[in-house]
Amino acid sequence: MPKDDAQLVAAKRSYRNAAAEGNRQEEARWANVIGDILKNRGEYVEALKWLRKDYEISVKYLPEKHLLPTCQSLGEVYLRLQYFKDALIYQKKHLELAKETDDLVEQQRASTQLGRTYHEIFLSTDGDHCSVRNAKKYFRAAMKLTQTLKENPSFNKSSFLKEYIDAHNNIGMLDIDLDNLEEAQKILNKGLEICDEEEVVEDDDARSRLHHNLGNVFMELRKWDKAKFHIEKDIKICKNIGHCQGEAKGYINLGELHYRVQKYEDAILCYHKALKLAKSMEDENALANQVNQNIVTVKEAIKVMDELKREEQNLKKLTRNMVAARGTPGERKCLLQQNACLDRLIEKSSMIFAWLKHREFAKRKKRIASELCDKEKLGDTFLVIGESYQKLRNFNKALKWYLKSWETYKSIGNLEGQALAKINIGHVLDSDGNWQGALGAFEEGYRIADEANLPSVQLSALENMHYSHMIRFDNVEEARRLQLLIDKLKQSKSRELEAQNKVGDYCSESETEGDDLLSNSRSDVSCSPSKSNSNSKARSHTSLEELKDDAPLITLLRSPKNSPKLKSPHVEKPNASTNPNEGSPKCMSKSGGSQQTIVGRKRVRVILSDDEGEIHDDIEFSRGRPHKCPAESVATSDEFKSRNDLSSAACAIHDVSLVASKAAINSCTPVYLEESTCSYRSRSPTVSAQKTKAVRSSSTDEVVNTSNFGVSDSNGDANVSEDLLYKHSTGGLNMHSSNDKCGQQLTVKIDEDLIHVKLGSCMVGNKLSIECIKVEVACLYYLQLPTVKKSRGLLPIIRHMKWNGRVLDSLEAIDTLKDNLWGKGWIEVSIDGWVQKHLMKLYIDCCKELSELPNLNLLKKLYNLEVSEDEVVVSECGLQDISITPLLNALHAHKTIAVLDLSHNLLGNRTLEKLQQVLASSGQSYGSLVLDLHSNRFGPTALFQICECPVLFSRLEVLNISGNRLTDACGSYLSTILENCKVLYSLNLERCSITSRTIQKVADALGDGSVLAQIYIGYNNPISGNAIENLLAKLATLKRFSELGLNGLKLSKLVVDSLCQLVKTSCLSALMLGGTSIGTDGVLQLTNSLSSGSQELVKLDLSYCGLTSQYIFKLNAEVSLIGGILELSLEGNPIMEEGGNALAELLEDSECSLKVLVLSKCHLGLVGVLRILQALSENTSVEELYLAESADLDKDHTLQHELKTLKGSSNSLQRKTNSSESSLKMSLPEDIEAAQQGVCAINTDCNNLEVADSEDELIRVEHAISGFDGSCPSSCQRNPSNLECQFMQELSTAIGMAKHLQLLDLSNNGFSTEVAETLYTAWSSSSRASLAQRHIHEQTIHLSVQGKRCCGLKSCCRRD
Repeated sequence: MPKDDAQLVAAKRSYRNAAAEGNRQEEARWANVIGDILKNRGEYVEALKWLRKDYEISVKYLPEKHLLPTCQSLGEVYLRLQYFKDALIYQKKHLELAKETDDLVEQQRASTQLGRTYHEIFLSTDGDHCSVRNAKKYFRAAMKLTQTLKENPSFNKSSFLKEYIDAHNNIGMLDIDLDNLEEAQKILNKGLEICDEEEVVEDDDARSRLHHNLGNVFMELRKWDKAKFHIEKDIKICKNIGHCQGEAKGYINLGELHYRVQKYEDAILCYHKALKLAKSMEDENALANQVNQNIVTVKEAIKVMDELKREEQNLKKLTRNMVAARGTPGERKCLLQQNACLDRLIEKSSMIFAWLKHREFAKRKKRIASELCDKEKLGDTFLVIGESYQKLRNFNKALKWYLKSWETYKSIGNLEGQALAKINIGHVLDSDGNWQGALGAFEEGYRIADEANLPSVQLSALENMHYSHMIRFDNVEEARRLQLLIDKLKQSKSRELEAQNKVGDYCSESETEGDDLLSNSRSDVSCSPSKSNSNSKARSHTSLEELKDDAPLITLLRSPKNSPKLKSPHVEKPNASTNPNEGSPKCMSKSGGSQQTIVGRKRVRVILSDDEGEIHDDIEFSRGRPHKCPAESVATSDEFKSRNDLSSAACAIHDVSLVASKAAINSCTPVYLEESTCSYRSRSPTVSAQKTKAVRSSSTDEVVNTSNFGVSDSNGDANVSEDLLYKHSTGGLNMHSSNDKCGQQLTVKIDEDLIHVKLGSCMVGNKLSIECIKVEVACLYYLQLPTVKKSRGLLPIIRHMKWNGRVLDSLEAIDTLKDNLWGKGWIEVSIDGWVQKHLMKLYIDCCKELSELPNLNLLKKLYNLEVSEDEVVVSECGLQDISITPLLNALHAHKTIAVLDLSHNLLGNRTLEKLQQVLASSGQSYGSLVLDLHSNRFGPTALFQICECPVLFSRLEVLNISGNRLTDACGSYLSTILENCKVLYSLNLERCSITSRTIQKVADALGDGSVLAQIYIGYNNPISGNAIENLLAKLATLKRFSELGLNGLKLSKLVVDSLCQLVKTSCLSALMLGGTSIGTDGVLQLTNSLSSGSQELVKLDLSYCGLTSQYIFKLNAEVSLIGGILELSLEGNPIMEEGGNALAELLEDSECSLKVLVLSKCHLGLVGVLRILQALSENTSVEELYLAESADLDKDHTLQHELKTLKGSSNSLQRKTNSSESSLKMSLPEDIEAAQQGVCAINTDCNNLEVADSEDELIRVEHAISGFDGSCPSSCQRNPSNLECQFMQELSTAIGMAKHLQLLDLSNNGFSTEVAETLYTAWSSSSRASLAQRHIHEQTIHLSVQGKRCCGLKSCCRRD
C-alpha cells in the first residue's frame, strides 16, 4: 500500500517534530493519526501501542475533552482484537466524557460502539441475554441521538448523516440476529433510501454496510438472487474505497451463499479471495483462520455430497430388492433397510443444507412409516417434514406437518412426541412473528414433558420459554425465574449424563433388523467449521434383542454443553455434524454473521429420530441466537465497519440438549444437532423411513429416484444413465391434484423391469397424457438396458398401457391411478415392436464421453416415432451452448440432416458456429435443409455463420430465425443469405427487433431469379410504410411467391393499396394480417382484389383487424369471395351477434369450404354461439371451430336478455329444430337421438346447470325437472322458466349434430364444469363416440378427437 506507507512516514515525521518541540497536543494528535492508519491496515497490535501513547499524553498533559477521540479509538481497536472487557472500559469512559461535555455527536458515537461491543459479546458467549438487551439499549439510544442531531440545525449535517445511516444499519443488524427478518429488511432499505435522498456517493462505506446486511437478510429468506446482488455490491464498494477487511468479509459472505446452494467450487474460489485479502492485513489472523476453516468445511461438505450420492445409489438397490421381497417374510427387513438408508440420506442432506432433498427423503420416509403401520414412526416423520418446510421458510406448511405430528402422537398417547411437537410448533410460530402463540406452545410442551417426567424435553421447553420472555417480551423477572429452574434441572441431570457417556462408547454393530448397512452409514465427515474437542457420545447401550420391530422411538443421549443457549462457538458432534452451523462455513453476515439457517434466536427445536426405536435423549438446548461471527455491520462515526467477530472461529455448532428417552437408548447411532431458522433440532442418522417399494417415492414437490434405472451389467455404462434418472426423478414438480397424499410418479412394468415416471411433464390440464408417458417409459427403459443391448439402438414401441386389466385412454383421470401413485401395483405395458434410433444412441454415447447427463426432454424428442432420423426436432429442451455439445457431436457422426429444429431453447452464437462446422463436415452438398432457430438467444453475428457455410448455399430451403434479437446489425448478413442461398424458399424474421433499414436491405437483395415463396416480417417496429411498399413491389416480381406474413404491423392506406396490387399479380396461398388494424374498408378492398385475380388463397388471418359485421354481410352476399379459403381467423373482431347470424348462414352454404374457423373473442353472445354450432349440422367441411371468450356477457347484455332473444327467435329455431329432428329420425337417428337422450339423461336436474350472468358470476337455474326422456327438449320449451335449460339442451343437440367437427374450443364462456361435462356427453354420443376426448379444467373446455392436439402448441410453431 504505497499511499498508506507515505501517509505513515509523514505522520511519524510530524509526531517526532511535535515531540521535539514539546507540543503535547500535536504529539497526541499525531499518535492518534498513526494508530488510525495502522488500524485501517489491520495492524491492530502496533496501532494499540500508538493509541496508548496518545492516551497517556492526553491524561497527563491535556484537558479531559481531548480524551474523547483517544477513548473511542482504543475502544474500537480492543473490540477488533476481541478484548471485550478492555473495550467496554474505554467506551464507557468515552460516553461519560461526552455526557460531561454535552457533546451529542460523541455520545452517539460512544453509544454505537457500546452497542456493537455488547452485540459481539452476545454472539460470542453462551446465553448472555443481558448483552443483547444492552446492545438493544445502546443502539436505540444512538438512533434517538442521531434524530436529535438531524432535527437540530446547529449541528453540521455531514457529521450526523453517516451516523444516522449507520444507526439504521445497526438496528437492522440486531433484528437479523433476533430473527426479525422483515423488520430488518425494512429498516435497512430505509437506510439505503436515506443514502439516495441525501445523495450519498455510491462508493461509501455506509452503503456497503447496508448492502452487507441486506445480503444476509435475503440469504436467510432464501432469496438467493437478491442476496447475491447486495453482497456483490458490498464487495464492489469496499474494493473501490480500499476497505480490505470489508472486501474480505464480503467474499466470505459470497462464499457462504454459494455454500448454501451447494455450489462448492464457487464457494472455495470466494474463500481463497477472502484469504488473500486477510493475509494482506498483518493482524487479521482470526479472519484468515476463519477463512481457512471455512475452506475445510466446504471440502468436507463435498465429501458428504459424494457420500449422499453413493447412498442414493444404495437406496435404488434396496428399492429394487423390495420388489422381490414383497409379500415374503423378508419384506419388513427390506423396509427397515430402506428406512435406515433414508435416515442417512436425511442426515447428510441436513449436513449440507440441501433442504429440498431433505424434504424429498423425509416424505419418502412417510411412505415407509405408513407401510410399516407404525404410528409413532409416522409422527416422527411428520416432524422431519415439518423441519424441511421450516428450513425452506414455508411456515404454513411446517405448522401443518407439526400439527399432524402432534395429532398422531396424541392418538397413541405418546406424551414425549406431543411435547416435542408443541416445541416445534412454538418455533414455527416464533419465526412467523406470533410470539405470544409461540410462548403458549412452549409452555404447553413443558406441561406435557413435566407430566411425563421427561427432563430433557422439559429443559428444551424451559430454554425456549426463557428465550421468549427475555428476548421477545423483555420480561426479566420471569426469565430469571426460568433460569433458576433450568440450572436446577441441569444439575439433577449431570450424574445421569456422565453415566450414559461412559456407556456411549460401546455400540452394537447391528442396530436394526438385518441391517448391516448401518455400520457403514455413520459418516465420519465433519462439516463443522470448528470441531468440538469433546468426542463423547452420551448414548446408552441398547442390545439387539431390545430393538424389536415395535420398539418405541428412542433418542440419543449426548453430553450437555455448559451453556444453555443455542448458540455456542463449539458444538460437540458425534461422527458427523448435522447441525446447520456445523455443516456450514462461518459467515461474515448478519450482526453475527452466521451463515446458518439459524437466525438470531437459539432456542432448540428438538426433533425425534424416526429410527427403529430411537428417541433423542437429553439434547442440551441453547436458548440464544445461533452462533454468529462478530458483527460486520455495526458502524461508528469513524466509518469503522465491524462485520463479524473474527475470533469466534466456531461459527457453527451450538449446544443442544438431547431429549430424554422414555425407552431404550440406541447406543451407537450418533446424534446430529440441527439448528433451524428459529431453533435447533437433534437428529439421528437412522430415522424411521417411509414406504419406498420399487418405485421412487413421491413428495408433493420433488421425487427421489429409487428405481433400477441406469443399472448395468457392463462396466461404467450405468453412471450416466443413473445420473440422468436421478436428475429426472428429483426435478421439482407440482401435482395437479390437490390431494396432498397423492404421489408424483407412476410405476410402469415393462418386461421384468419397473420404470418410474414423474407426472410433471405428462399432464394436460388435470388429465394424464398416456401418449406422453409411453414416450418417457420407452426412453427410461432404454437407459437402464445393459451396454450390449443398448449398443443396438433399439427402443420399444409401446402399444397399450393397462391398469387393472383396462387399456388406459389417451387422456386419463389422475384418480383412476390413485392406487398406483400410492405405490400399489403397476401399469402393465404391451410392446408392439422395436424401432432403431441411431441418433439417440449416438447422443447418449457422446454424453458419456463428455461426462454430461443426457437431457431427458431431448431424448423424448429424438424418440418421436412420427419423424425420420433425418428430422431432428429438439425444441423446448432447455438447451444452452454447452449442453447442446453432445447433440452436435452426435449429428457430426450421424451426418445426414434434413430438418433441424432448435427452437425455444437458450442457444447463442457459439452454437451456430459449431453447427456450421457440423454441416460443413457432413459431406452433403445437396438435398433440402430446414433450419428452425426461432425463439433462442442468437444475435446478428449468428447469421454470419450461415454466410460462411458454402454447404448451405445449395441446401438451405427454410430459415426461421424469428424471436431472436437480431437488430438492424443483421441487415448485411440477410442480404448475403438471400443472394447466395439459391434455393431459399421460406424466411421468417418476425420479432427480430429489426426496422425499416433491414426491410429495405431485404427488398434490395431480392433478385428476379429468387425462388423465395414465403416471407414473414411481422411484429417488428418501427417499419415505415415506404419500406413495406418497396418490399411488396419486389415480391410482386417473384414468380413463386405465395405466402406473406405482416402480423402486428400497422398498415397505412398506401400499403393496403400496394398489398392489393400484390394480391392481383401473385398467386397467394396464405396471407397473415393479424393485428394490422386495417379495418373493414381495408379488408373489403383486399377481398375484392382477391376475387379479381386467379387466387388460390387457402389461409387468411384477419384477427384483430377491427372488422365489424359488415364484412360478414359482404361475404354472405358473395360466398365466392372466400370459396377456396380453408383457414380463416376472425379472432378479436367485434362482429357481434348479427355478424354471428350472418356467419351461420355462410356456413350453411354449400360453396363454403372452410376447415378451420377461429371466432374467439368476437362477442357473438350465447345466441350467436348456438346458431353457428347449429349451422354445422349441414356443413361437411368445418373440422376445427374456436369459440373461446365469445359468449361472455357484458353489463348491457344479461342472461335474460340473451335468452329472451333466443325465445323471440324460437319460431325459426323451433322450425329448424323440428325439421332437424324429423330429418334426423329418418336419416341420423342413432347419432343425434343418442346425443339428445344422452344430454337429457345427464341433466336430470337443471339446477346443476350454471351460466354466467352479466357480472361474470355463475347463477343457478332454480327449477328442477324430474327426468328427461326423448321429449326433454319440448318439456323445457313448454315451461317459460326453463329457458336456460332449453338453451343448454339446444346447445348440446347442436354439438351432437355437428358430426364432422373434430375440435371445438368453448373456453372462457362462463360455462360451469357440470355444463362442460354435459356438452362432452353430447360430443361423444355421435359418430365421434369411439374417438372423443376432452380437456376440461376450470374454464378450459376443449372437445376433440384422437389425433387432434387441442392445446400446448405455440402459435409460432404451428405447421401446415
